[in-house]
Amino acid sequence: MPTLPVSFSPDGQPVVLNTNIDIMLGTPEIVLIVLVVLLLFGGKKIPELMKGLGKGVKSFKDGVNGIEKDLDPDQQTKDTETKK
Repeated sequence: MPTLPVSFSPDGQPVVLNTNIDIMLGTPEIVLIVLVVLLLFGGKKIPELMKGLGKGVKSFKDGVNGIEKDLDPDQQTKDTETKK
């Protein structure tokens, strides 16, 4: 049985420490990330990066759809029927 990390409060009572790390991005964090990206790459390079990112996402989706079609033969017949 795994043991939980325990600390003691000033009055001597045991306290179980929270080991879950919740990562939440708020507005200040997003603004900071955008500023760092602007400083690193500059304003002229960002559109090229976004274009490459968009192509990568499209390629990934096409690959996932191709795998789904390979696994589901009924989907292939539905696709050929809708193209006619």
